[in-house]
Amino acid sequence: MSAFNRLAAYKETHIKTASGGKLILMIYNEAVRQLDIALEAIENKNNKLENASNSIIKAQDLITELIVSLDFEKGGEIANSLFSLYMFFNKQLMEANMNKDVNILKNIRIYLVDLKSAWTQAVAASGMDNGYNGRSSGVNIAG
Repeated sequence: MSAFNRLAAYKETHIKTASGGKLILMIYNEAVRQLDIALEAIENKNNKLENASNSIIKAQDLITELIVSLDFEKGGEIANSLFSLYMFFNKQLMEANMNKDVNILKNIRIYLVDLKSAWTQAVAASGMDNGYNGRSSGVNIAG
């Protein structure tokens, strides 16, 4: 088995066995990372703008994953607020992608880092970081 295949298998196992809270944190981490890649590609004139576009689209996909994982029954108003915020993020990211606007990307990145910080505290306080969550697929968050 090649090193790449072993790394891919490790990542897959890590994701499949993560708790719901840890999955949310992984999504936030990756969304921030993709925005960092996009910012670097736009700000560094040596990089292709296609790289920025691809990273912004990946960030949108990750935010969409956060949207579809909201539990509106358990999450109530918090889930509704997060839904609105995530929809706003995706709309802003679409505009940033069309215009290669670093200011929009930087603002969304700040929001994502703040939300990740809040989730980190919530996961630690609730015990959602204790390993396998027993669910077969998806992330079910209440907000």
